Formats: sequence, C-alpha cells, structure tokens
Amino acid sequence: MGGIYLERLADMGFAKEYEFLTEIGIEPRNSGSFVNGAWKGSGSVVSSVNPANNKTIAEVVEASSQDYEEGIQACYEASKIWMQLPAPKRGEIVRQIGDALRAKLQYLGRLLSLEMGKILPEGIGEVQEVIDMCDFAVGLSRQLNGSVIPSERPNHMMLEMWNPLGVVGVITAFNFPCAVLGWNACIALVCGNTVVWKGAPTTPLITIAMTKLVAEVLEKNNLPAAIFTSFCGGAEIGQAIAKDTRIPLVSFTGSSKVGLMVQQTVSQRFGKCLLELSGNNALIVMDDADIQLAVRSVLFAAVGTAGQRCTTCRRLLVHEKIYDSVVDKLLEAYKQVKVGDPLENGTLLGPLHTKASRENFEKGIKVIKSQGGKILTGGSVIESEGNFVQPTIVEISPNADVVKEELFGPVLYVLKFKDFQEAVEINNSVPQGLSSSIFTRSHELIFKWIGPRGSDCGIVNVNIPTNGAEIGGAFGGEKGTGGGREAGSDSWKQYMRRSTCTINYGSELPLAQGISFGS
Repeated sequence: MGGIYLERLADMGFAKEYEFLTEIGIEPRNSGSFVNGAWKGSGSVVSSVNPANNKTIAEVVEASSQDYEEGIQACYEASKIWMQLPAPKRGEIVRQIGDALRAKLQYLGRLLSLEMGKILPEGIGEVQEVIDMCDFAVGLSRQLNGSVIPSERPNHMMLEMWNPLGVVGVITAFNFPCAVLGWNACIALVCGNTVVWKGAPTTPLITIAMTKLVAEVLEKNNLPAAIFTSFCGGAEIGQAIAKDTRIPLVSFTGSSKVGLMVQQTVSQRFGKCLLELSGNNALIVMDDADIQLAVRSVLFAAVGTAGQRCTTCRRLLVHEKIYDSVVDKLLEAYKQVKVGDPLENGTLLGPLHTKASRENFEKGIKVIKSQGGKILTGGSVIESEGNFVQPTIVEISPNADVVKEELFGPVLYVLKFKDFQEAVEINNSVPQGLSSSIFTRSHELIFKWIGPRGSDCGIVNVNIPTNGAEIGGAFGGEKGTGGGREAGSDSWKQYMRRSTCTINYGSELPLAQGISFGS
C-alpha cells in the first residue's frame, strides 16, 4: 500500500524553501529502511512535519517487521567481515564519513532545524558534533589498548584482549536526532561492530539523509552496505531491537519510563544496555558568584532547544542573599528572547517539536499553578500555526511534586536556599541524575561540589551551564537517567568484550595461589 501511495506522489516536487533537501538525497517521497544496500519500506506512510507551521515537509514509508528481519540478518552477517578489518582501517572509514558530513554540513544542519525545530546555529552545531565524534573515533582506532598483567606463575603471561561485540543497536530520540547516533555509531564502528539504527519516528528525514552519506562511503570502499543499517519506524521496531539476541548491546535515548522497559527486555536475554534517559538539572548560584555570568548561562541552559535538551536547566537554585538581584536580571534577559522561525537569523527560541509537546506544556502549567507555583514570566502558548510557547520562569517550593518531574519545555523553576549544604540536598533530591552546575568563586565549595558529598549527577560543572557538553568526556547520568556513558573518555569499552588471557609459554604447570593438585 505504501508503494502505491508513493507512486501517486511521483510527480510532486518540493516547495521552493525545501528544494535544498535534494542536495542530501531527500525527496518528496522516501523509503525509510536501508536494508543490505537497498532502500525499502513496506510499513506505514508517515509525514515529516515542520513544527514551525505543522505542515508536511516530505513523506516516508516506515519499516515493517519483514524489513527489519531482512535488515538485521544482513547486518549480523556483515559484522563477521567488518570485525576482521584492522581497527585503524575501520578508523579510516569513519574518517571518510566525517569528511562526507563536512561537505554537507550546512544542508544537514538546515534539515535538522527544519524537522526538529531547534534554531539553525544549534542544528549546524549538532551535525558538527557528529563530525567531531568521527575525528575522535579515528584517533581512538589506534588506541584500543589492553593491559599486560604480571603473572604470579613462572613462564606465564597475562593480558587483556578487547574484541568487538558484533552488532550494536542504537535507538535515538527527536531532540538530538543525529548527535546521539554519532556518540554511539562512531565508537561502535571503530571498535569493530556493525550498527543498526532506529531514528526517532518524528525525525525520519535526518535519519535518511545521514544514512545515505554513510552508505556512499561504504560503497566507495567496496564494503558491505549492511555494516550500517537503519530504519524509520515506531515502537514496533524499537521492541524488535530490544528483543533481538543478535544485538548484544542496545543504546537507548528517551524517557525513563520507556528506558526501563527497554532495559528489562534486553536484560531478560542477558544483553547489555546503554541508557540515556530523563534529566532534571539544577544550576546553583552561590552568594559569591559572578551574577552576570550565571544569568547568561541560565538563559542558554533553560531556553536553548526550547527546553528540550536532556541537559536543559530546569531548576535554578539561588542563594537567598542575592535571590532578588538574580531573578530581576534573569527576567530582563528573558525579555530579549526572540521567539520565531528557527531558520531565521536572531531567533533564540523555536517551536516545541510536536503538537503533543505543546499540549503537555499547557497541562504542565496548570499542574504548576495547582501546586502553588507563581508564574514570573511566560506560561502561555503562543497562538500560531506552529508549536510555539513562551519561555517561562516559575517561583515554586523545592518540595512541590511537579519539581521532581521533567517537563520537556522552556520552563524554569526558581528556588531559594540558605547555604551550600541545602543547595546540594535540593540538587540531589530528584529521581534523575544527569547534569548539574554551581556558580561560585570559592575553591573550597568547588571541590566539595565535585566530591563524594557533592552533586550526585554524571555531569558536575562549575561556572558553566548544565548543557553544551563536549564530546571528549563520557556523557551520561545516574539514578533515573540510566547510568549509561557515551561519547568520550573510556566509553569505548562498553562497545567491546574483554577477555583475560593467560598464556603458559613454559613446560611446567604451576597453579595459581600455590595450589598443588596431583603429581
């Protein structure tokens, strides 16, 4: 049925503002499954919608269960070839993928902004993040080092070997539709794994465009196309990945609720999970802080990406001595936020991603008011064709139940505290544990903050926003955020299996711990 629908669209072209999409392989009609080198699609027909006006950009035929099975089997078979290629050679392929992305950076960034709704500088920046991950992974391909361990037995050698897992499944979310792929796929590929990617259902075009560029690199190097397999689809495809014993590792980005279900499914088959889930991030402003620096940071952290980053600042904790001053300066800064088309110069706040997101914002504001929250600015939907809402600041008690939840939008809770210890307790009081930051000039407080009795988050910053993490560090959080670590540092170890190898190069058989067994 999907094929018939697409045939009816065969003669349709793009509106002028969308013509650039042809430069990255997007058409008014698109098949949404890249299966063993061929584009297919026999599932439902969906529309990619521009959140700035809720009008269709292009159509996509999603993957069916049959498409999935054909694709994952080809990906599994391709892993047997890819894992035998030397790691530096795999790194060279990833280097070429980075160059392919560089050549299309502006087009891809524009598509990302168009389809997701984040402002153009953020869209381009996200694609640049994938390019940066490619560069990081190229260097890593020559540093997948194991240890040589002293043996207690004579004429014995102990060492660690790191080998590929096989296939890595990557399930990404709408808010970073390609950056999270980069965190996972670049590392997984140089580690010798093939990749099966399910992009977010509401951002299928960026999934297709990214896949086409990777596919061109694989084809140019005469490598199996199934090394990188991708599907546009919904929960059915995600569930299939979670259940599939051919996929030893599944990376999932999304809500804590769905992430828990994915983890339980993968664990039932003794697979491994990398979870990047909800955040409820706090930024603390001490009474000795650089207030201007703090206000600028809060503005970016709370308003950027329309509050739809997992690292968005959702709770602003301000010392009671400077509370009024900070809030006044922040309210003044919010007046300068231009809301509008994310592709227009000067826009700082684009639309929420979907109509449902806008409805959740409205429901959230009602709950906030019912729990004693005072709206200091914003708090309303902006009447338009798109999913625009006002950037919102709320004064509320840290004990309100709604503060413990993640409202995915530009809503900032402002909370007052008396001293450092109370601020840390408020920071750590929520179920999530992704990102946190403190603004202070005190060396003592800085080291307490990053120490064992400080922030319980995976990202613990000082004098910078909660968001905008660099790729060189491991990204992830604790508690309800899932515990996964992706991107930099030694995150690569999660994409490989470690073997401890003991080699006897002598003619005797001494046993460990001095055990004597027989003659």
